[in-house]
Amino acid sequence: MGAIAIYSSGMVTGVGLDAPSSCAAIRVGITGFVETRFMFGGEWLQGCPVPMPEPLRGVAKLRRMAAAAIAECLEAANAGVLARYPLLLCVAEPERPGRFSDLGPALLNDVAVELGAVLHPDSRLFAGGRVGGVHALEHARRLITAGAPGCVVAGTDTLLVAGTLEACNAARRLVTAEHSDGFIPGEAAAAVLVGPVRRQVAAQLLCMGLGFGEESAPLGSGEPLRADGLVQAIRAAFADARCEYTDVQFRLTGNNGESYGFKEAALAMSRTLRQRKEAFDIWHPVDCIGEVGAATVPVLLGVMQAASFKGYAPGPGALCQISGDDAQRAALVVQLRTGSGG
Repeated sequence: MGAIAIYSSGMVTGVGLDAPSSCAAIRVGITGFVETRFMFGGEWLQGCPVPMPEPLRGVAKLRRMAAAAIAECLEAANAGVLARYPLLLCVAEPERPGRFSDLGPALLNDVAVELGAVLHPDSRLFAGGRVGGVHALEHARRLITAGAPGCVVAGTDTLLVAGTLEACNAARRLVTAEHSDGFIPGEAAAAVLVGPVRRQVAAQLLCMGLGFGEESAPLGSGEPLRADGLVQAIRAAFADARCEYTDVQFRLTGNNGESYGFKEAALAMSRTLRQRKEAFDIWHPVDCIGEVGAATVPVLLGVMQAASFKGYAPGPGALCQISGDDAQRAALVVQLRTGSGG
């Protein structure tokens, strides 16, 4: 279907209340991990909360974080008002334990009210967790191909919810003093403004291709892992982008510290990489901001944009790999293109 451009980003994380400060902290490895108000096994759980100026919780905090990230990405691109662009907002998947009951379509209007804006009629909610961000990008590409001037792809999420943490702790998925094979819960909101590829632009970051797959051995299934779903997604993304591993120099992933994700990534690469690479770094910003669920994809794109335009990326191309807690898998090929004509 063709490439779309990533014009700007906005971010609210546990290490920064905007994209520049968040990306700078992630670049040097600063973490926002602190003791939370949750206790398991007699110890306070480590987490990465967003230090908002006002003491907000629940959906009110998700709404405020999303509004801040969206406002930042629109301002950074000098893009005008939200009403010009469909808002594609990603939130937690319905089956997640402890998920807030009021994460429905009304949240879109609430975010618009928070911004003092009017909602575009093509705006919609994507309740798909981590992988939802890639589905939102795919939908944005369709709208842009059909003539939309752009779309705001945003995600807002928190894992710092009692019901969620209780379920994750029972499944031995949290990092504690007795268990290291787990994740540190966090919360964040992030947004990117995407639109048509621009001609006569010196440099622009492009989402070249997207791919999806389904894993037959997801986390906790007990089935032998072959990474079939991620392999399928990677191959589909490269085919969509009409490129291959020689066109990407590093990987960006939503891996959250659980060994399953790194084993899956290693298996997928061993089954798809056929060219020798001297180096092929894998970046996982969750190391600094904690597990952020539905905000993962716009966070990764924001990190890629900062690294590309500030010159510290290992190269102009990256393969983004995303795995959900369920069977869903997705991949993106993102490249910085220089010279007129995109």
